[in-house]
Amino acid sequence: MNKILTKAEEQVMQTLWKLQRAGLREITEAMSEPKPHVSTVATMLKILTDKGFISVEALGRMHFYSPTISKEEYSGQRIEGIARSYFDGSFNKVISYMVKSKNVSIDDLELLVEQLKNKNKRS
Repeated sequence: MNKILTKAEEQVMQTLWKLQRAGLREITEAMSEPKPHVSTVATMLKILTDKGFISVEALGRMHFYSPTISKEEYSGQRIEGIARSYFDGSFNKVISYMVKSKNVSIDDLELLVEQLKNKNKRS
């Protein structure tokens, strides 16, 4: 799945990723302020279902929604897409940009390298 969420869709997905399985009212109530109207959330849920981001389970008159993609999986796809679109597919260029723009420090990079080395030792 390489579809991109709109800002409104992402707001609903962020809430659903936290809840994991919920009904319309529960999702709306859990959303941050200013809360969208219930009908707006219902429309977003329909769109997200059509796009394949969530599944819906009908139990009587109630509908329960669950994500079909994890937050981590979606985030990874988006980061890879940004790397392809803006950095010629090079994560080296992404990291270089992050350091130059002061979003990542050298200390952060050293810690990351150490964590990766330790992870590879355990694998």
